[in-house]
Parts: sequence; structure tokens; C-alpha cells
Amino acid sequence: MRRDSRLSGVLHILLHMAERDEPVTSEELSKMIDTNPVVVRRTMAGLRELGYVHSEKGHGGGWTLSCDLTKVTMKDIYSAVGSPSLLAIGNRTDAPKCLVEQAVNAVLQNAFDEAEEMLLNRLGDVTLAMLSADCHARIEARGGVKKAKGNVHG
Repeated sequence: MRRDSRLSGVLHILLHMAERDEPVTSEELSKMIDTNPVVVRRTMAGLRELGYVHSEKGHGGGWTLSCDLTKVTMKDIYSAVGSPSLLAIGNRTDAPKCLVEQAVNAVLQNAFDEAEEMLLNRLGDVTLAMLSADCHARIEARGGVKKAKGNVHG
């Protein structure tokens, strides 16, 4: 099963944007997460509708953050990208006729539901500001050097 990396990718580019004083183009953002600029524009448009980012067209335009990083959580961004499946495992069939499989499904579904609730609660506890602070701590631990134009890759 292929993993859904939208949340990770969006968090990645939002943290890069937090380091920039100027707008960032879809092309620049797409290079950061190795995807097509069209995918970035589509994703960012959804974030814009929710007020997390702003965009300007034309020369010098691009995407900027328009939210308070201390108030936006990973759970907020998870919801903004469409609440992708959190678990890569599931039941063999959804509506089995076999009573054994029904029993297995019931127990597994309960465990899946509990795990998802715990994970969503944890995502709700972590703000973008906390992620940014962790990134800055990692930069300092590596010697405190940031690359040009806000690129915080080490």
C-alpha cells in the first residue's frame, strides 16, 4: 500500500515558508518536496481557502503564510489536506459473511479507531510554531548555519 505523504509535504513547505520574508513560488515549493508545481498550487489553493496562506500573482508574487503558527496545529493541516487515512492496515473485507472474520474485524476496527483517535489528539497538540522551534534547534545543533534564501536543509 502506497503511503500518503501529503501532510508531511505540506508541513515541510509551510515550515520553509515560515523562514522566508518574501513570497515563494509554486515552482520553488515543488522543488522542496520533489513534486509538480500543479500539485503544489492545488494543495496551496485549499490552504488559502482556509486562511492559512495567501497568494499574489505576477512578478514578485507567490505564496506567503497568513496564519499564526502558534495557533495552527498539525491536526488543522491534516484536515486541510483532506484527512488522508492514518493507518496503512485494514480489514481483509468490509462486510464478511464468515463469523470468525466478523469477530476479527470488530476487534481490529476498535483498535484502529483507538489508534487514530490517539494520533489525531497528538497532532492537535503540536503547533506549527513547535515544529519550527524543533527545526531551529536542529539547525543550532548542526552548527547554526542556514543556507541562503531561507533553505533550512542541512
